[in-house]
Amino acid sequence: MRLPPYLYLLFASSTAAAFAADQAEPASVAVPIGDAPQENEPGVQAPENLIIEGLTDQSTTEMSFDDGITYFRYGVVVRGRGVEIVANQVALSQEVGLIIADGQVRIQSEGQYFVGDHVEYNYKTGQVRAENFRAGVAPFYTGGLTLNGNFETHNYSAGDTFFTTDDLKEPAFRVRAKEFRVIDGSRVEAKDATVVMGDKGTIPVPYYKRELRKHDTFWRFTPGYRSYFGPFLLSGYYFPVTTNILAGAKVDLYTKRGLGVGPDISWDFPRAGKGNFQYYYINDNEPRTDPLDRPIREDRHRISFSHQATLRTNLTAKVVVREQSDPYIVRDFFETEYRNNTQPRSFLELSQLWSNWSMNLMAQPQLNEFYETVERLPDVKLSGLRQQIGETPLFYESESSLAYLRFQPGSDLFDPQAELKTDYSAMRGDSFHQILWPQNYFGWLNFTPRVGGRLTQYGETEGFGTTFDDRTRFIFNTGAEISTKASRLWAGAENKFFDVDGLRHIVEPSVNYVFVPEPNYRPNELPQFDREIPSLRLLPIDFPDYNAIDSIDTQNVLRFGLRNKLQTKRDGEIQDLVHWALYTDWRLDPREDQSTFSDIYSDLDLRPRSWLGVSSEIRYDAEEGYFNASYNALTISPNDTWSWRGGHRYFRGGPEFGPDSDNNTFFSSLYYKFNENWGTRITHHFEARDGTLEEQYYTIYRDFRNWTGGLTFRLRDQRTRSDDFTVAFTFQLKAFPRYRLGDDQNEHSFLLGS
Repeated sequence: MRLPPYLYLLFASSTAAAFAADQAEPASVAVPIGDAPQENEPGVQAPENLIIEGLTDQSTTEMSFDDGITYFRYGVVVRGRGVEIVANQVALSQEVGLIIADGQVRIQSEGQYFVGDHVEYNYKTGQVRAENFRAGVAPFYTGGLTLNGNFETHNYSAGDTFFTTDDLKEPAFRVRAKEFRVIDGSRVEAKDATVVMGDKGTIPVPYYKRELRKHDTFWRFTPGYRSYFGPFLLSGYYFPVTTNILAGAKVDLYTKRGLGVGPDISWDFPRAGKGNFQYYYINDNEPRTDPLDRPIREDRHRISFSHQATLRTNLTAKVVVREQSDPYIVRDFFETEYRNNTQPRSFLELSQLWSNWSMNLMAQPQLNEFYETVERLPDVKLSGLRQQIGETPLFYESESSLAYLRFQPGSDLFDPQAELKTDYSAMRGDSFHQILWPQNYFGWLNFTPRVGGRLTQYGETEGFGTTFDDRTRFIFNTGAEISTKASRLWAGAENKFFDVDGLRHIVEPSVNYVFVPEPNYRPNELPQFDREIPSLRLLPIDFPDYNAIDSIDTQNVLRFGLRNKLQTKRDGEIQDLVHWALYTDWRLDPREDQSTFSDIYSDLDLRPRSWLGVSSEIRYDAEEGYFNASYNALTISPNDTWSWRGGHRYFRGGPEFGPDSDNNTFFSSLYYKFNENWGTRITHHFEARDGTLEEQYYTIYRDFRNWTGGLTFRLRDQRTRSDDFTVAFTFQLKAFPRYRLGDDQNEHSFLLGS
């Protein structure tokens, strides 16, 4: 659609006035992409706009009434239809939907990057044409004289072009051809191509084809040395069995421990679901001892199987099997996995979701007898999601379950207190129902009273030393939540040092009251399956969020919460400068195991600059006057040359968390890039309780153009055992990295290949 002349005149005069006013910010205009809806036309949304902004105070706009073209000069950015174009000059023809950009042109669209001298883009059809260009869809890069294609279909044709996975300006490896074709964004093809190695080496290739996805067949190697292993080589070979199945063989050679082998299979079927299977076996020559100084078995293995599928719409299934010969094989040979989950579970779960209801079936056996487990054989739960009752102002929610449960204490191989525990089992039926009445007063005060009840039926408990017969417990609960939200905007607030462009303060106070009278059976009179587990955070107080069914007891408590946010605009997006939450409980009628006031909890995140962040989590006992837990961290990342993260973690342990559960740890991680090819990371963990530098990491990174490598030294002080020293070399192709960005910082053991 071509705009009438008087609209161009209005557009030109308003733009000229904006520049004449000498504003601090460059001019910004919105140009409709589609036809505007007719006046008062119902159900029609306003057309999408192209947002065109000047990048400098010198940016100008000119109109040509003869050919209907608008010219934007001296630095322009255009945004719309998921595409961003930056150029020295842009010519816009709204009638045909054509944008012609010249001079240092950069285009970004859905992970695709184009840089060139001259680019033509039609935002109505998605067609793009470029001259003297470079482009990239990581991890592949190309460049040449001409490019024709379509952003929407991802089909392109490039002439006099090279193709490479080397992300440097002068790639060491590249494929040249008169024409490359990218088909559906999934593969690239060329005829009469030439492989260029360095400056001189060339290899003719009559027909070149490359899938733009991960290699189907590949090796993985990690050589190194560890004081517990001796020299070692971790290796694996992976290959496709069919289109949807990838198989592999893991072969790990440890000079002290022996040979670890096992298959590794993963699959992904569109209808049947995806999963993986891993088996690992090693006849351990030096298995060491457990925490009680007893020898660990030499014949060691682990099985890991998982599969998840969508059986039909909103019906999903997931099965996980984790079986192992002893509690420490994963710790010894799969350290990263062990750090994330020290006691893996095995279970089968089916979930069906409707608009207002959901049903869940959980079956959980004890496959590893050394791990304490609550077996569910099975546990079926029907949940009524919060929903309105007819045309009334009332809402209803519920949760009902039927289960056969068995508590298995495990063995003293992992839990030294296991001998003091006995196994027991029982049937349990539980049904909870609640009515809520959400209301709003004065347009700003939210008040939601609620009332509910719970009936739980326990069958006769079976097991050695148990004395519970059939029992029925009744629970009544009531309460109310009051909350509000207020905000204030200072649109003109600016501060260049703190990168502030406007300020908005949001405050959200809340009070949640819960009253549960004493039930007819207290927790010590019932078998404990779903019991309250000690936590560093405040547990939920209202139902059904509080899900420790067998530990439900009398409550008369007020939970106070206060949430503050201070926001500003950075790079066109809203960002929190401050996000601070405070909350605590006032127990009006505390139980014998409770104090009148809970600890005060504080969660604070500060972002004074986009590259500077502070995080803090504090748990303070106001009655005793000391901290029970605190975590404070500072992150500095001003550029891609260096970054630093350091902090302190403190926890005042207790018997409920196990022996030696307290800690007072300082940590630091520094990354520095010397140049484009070399970098280093240094990480320390220092335990202040006994002055022990527990863990030290020193990594040297090297960029080898098409792949990267890291040489890592680690030293761990084991206190009662000999020091654990490890050195390993890991490497990966840039085009298909083995680890995600930042994994080496968050999970240091990745650097050791385990």
